[in-house]
Amino acid sequence: MSVFWGILGGASLIYCLTLFLAGGYGTKFFLIWGVFGVCCLIWAKWGKQFAGRFSSKIKTAARCLTGAGIGIFILVEMFILSGFFADGREDLDYIIVLGAQVRENGPSYVLQKRLDAAYAYMMDNPRTIAIVSGGRGSGEPVTEACCMHDYLVARGIEPERILLEENSKNTSENIRYSMALFDWENASVGIVSNNFHVFRGVHLARAAGCREACGIAAGSHPLYLPNNMLREFFGVVKDLLAGNLI
Repeated sequence: MSVFWGILGGASLIYCLTLFLAGGYGTKFFLIWGVFGVCCLIWAKWGKQFAGRFSSKIKTAARCLTGAGIGIFILVEMFILSGFFADGREDLDYIIVLGAQVRENGPSYVLQKRLDAAYAYMMDNPRTIAIVSGGRGSGEPVTEACCMHDYLVARGIEPERILLEENSKNTSENIRYSMALFDWENASVGIVSNNFHVFRGVHLARAAGCREACGIAAGSHPLYLPNNMLREFFGVVKDLLAGNLI
C-alpha cells in the first residue's frame, strides 16, 4: 500500500505543478492537488507506524468512514457525469448562460465555451431569448454578463435577444436572479454551462421552481477537467447542504 500512496501522491503533485505552469485555472483550487499529494507521500512514508498506534476498532471505524466517503464521492461524480451530453430541447423560451471568469482580453476559455454553445443554440432557435448571468468578480474588468452580451452581439446575435443579470456571485444566484427577469412559471428554460457544471445548474433551477429546466452542455478543456470535476463535487455537496438542490 505504501507504493500505491507514493504513486498517488507523486501523480497529484505533478498534476498540481502542471496546472500551475499551464495557468488559466481561474482560482487557487488547484492547490488542493498539491496538499493531497503531500499528504499521500507522508502517509506512504509513515502511515503504517501511525496506524499501529490505534486499536483495531478505531482502524475499522476509519476504514468504514473512508469507504463511505469514497462511495459518496463516486455517486456525486456519477450525477455530475449525467449532464455531460445534455443538448436541451428545441425552441426554448429562454436559455440562462451561467457566468465564469472574465479576463482583460475577453471571456476565459471556460466562459467562451459556454458562449459558443449559447450562440449555436440561438442560431438554431431564433425565437429563444438568452439571459447572460454574472456579476463582476475580483480582478475582472467588467461584469461577466456585460462581457457575454458583447461577445454574442459581436458574433451577430441581436441585442434585443439578450437580457443581462449583473449581480450574481455564484451559481445559485445566477439561477435565482435570472429567474426574476422572466415569467418562469410559464416559460421553457435551458441552462447553458460546461459539461461538468450542467448537472448542478439544472438541478438548482429545478429546485428554484423551473421543474422542466433542461441542460445545454458546452465543452471543457481536458487538462483542467479532473480539477473541475473535483471542484464541482464540493460545489454539489455545498449546495445540497445549503438546501439549494432540494
